[in-house]
Amino acid sequence: MFLPQYQQWLEQEIKKQKFGKEPASLYEPIRYIMALGGKRLRPMLTLLAYSLYKDNAKSVVPYAIAVESFHNFTLMHDDIMDKAPLRRGKQTVHHKWNTNTAILSGDVMLIKVYDMLLSLEPGPLKHVLAAFNDCAAQVCEGQQWDMEFETTDRVSENQYLNMIRQKTAVLLGFSLELGAILADAPTKDRTSLRDFGVNIGIGFQLKDDLLDAFADPKKFGKQVGGDILANKKTYLLIKALENASGKLRKDLLFWLRAKKFRKTEKVSAVKEIYNQLGIPQAVDRKVNHYFAKGFKKLAAVGGDPSRLSTLKNFTQALIERQS
Repeated sequence: MFLPQYQQWLEQEIKKQKFGKEPASLYEPIRYIMALGGKRLRPMLTLLAYSLYKDNAKSVVPYAIAVESFHNFTLMHDDIMDKAPLRRGKQTVHHKWNTNTAILSGDVMLIKVYDMLLSLEPGPLKHVLAAFNDCAAQVCEGQQWDMEFETTDRVSENQYLNMIRQKTAVLLGFSLELGAILADAPTKDRTSLRDFGVNIGIGFQLKDDLLDAFADPKKFGKQVGGDILANKKTYLLIKALENASGKLRKDLLFWLRAKKFRKTEKVSAVKEIYNQLGIPQAVDRKVNHYFAKGFKKLAAVGGDPSRLSTLKNFTQALIERQS
C-alpha cells in the first residue's frame, strides 16, 4: 500500500517549501496555514491519478503541492469573507495577523502556485495552465455565487448544485486531471478523471450539508447544526422550502425569521421539519446519484488496474466517513 508513502512525501515537500523570506509577516502566514494539516485530499488525488500510468509519483509531488497551495489560498480568502475565527481548530490567518496581511499573503500564495508550475516542460505546461486557469476562475465564480445566495430570497436546486460544482468540485476534478496530464495519459482518460472528480466533489459537498445537520456530534468534530443556525441555503433548506406547505412551511419560515432563539431549540425544530419532509432521504438519493455518476466515469479510465482499484477504494473510504 503506497498511500502512507504518498502522504509522507506530501508533508515533506510542504516543509521544504519556504515560499519566500522577507518581509516575514507576508510569508509566515503561508507557512502557518500550510502546516495546519487537513486531509491533503487534492494532492493525493493528483498522485493517485499519475500513478495509474507511471511509477515515479515522487517526481510530481511538487506539482501536487501546487494544488494544495491553491486550495489553502482559497481558504485564506474565504475565511476573511466568512469572518471565520477558526480553521482546523486554530486561529485563521486574518485573526492571528490581520485582514490586510491575510489578503496580501493569499495574493502572493497564488503567485507562488504559478512559480511551482513553471518548472514543467513546455509541452505539459500549456495544458496544465489552461486547465488550472479555467478551474481557478470557476472557484472564484462559485464563491461569488455563494456570497450572493446569502442575500437572495430564493435559490433553486440547479443554482445551488452549480455553485458547489464551481466552488468545491472543479478543484477535485483538476487535481485528478493534473495527474493525468503529467503522466501523458490519453485525452479521454484526462476528461474521464476530471469528470469523476467533479461528480464526487458535488457528492462530498452534499454529504457535508447532511452531516452538518444530522451527524453524531462526537464524530463530526465541529458544531452540528451550524448551517441551520446561520440560515445557510444548503441543499437541505432549498428542498425544504421547495416542498413545505401548510403548518410545516409556517414553522420553517418562523425559524428562518426568528432573531432571538435558543440554539438547541432551533436546530432540533428545523431538523424535525426536515425529517417530516423526508429531506435526509432526498439528500441521500442525490449524493448517491453523483457518486454513481462519478464511478461510472472512473470505470472508463485506463491505466494500471490495481492502482485504479486503490483510487476507487481511497474515494470510497472518504464517501463512507462520518465527519
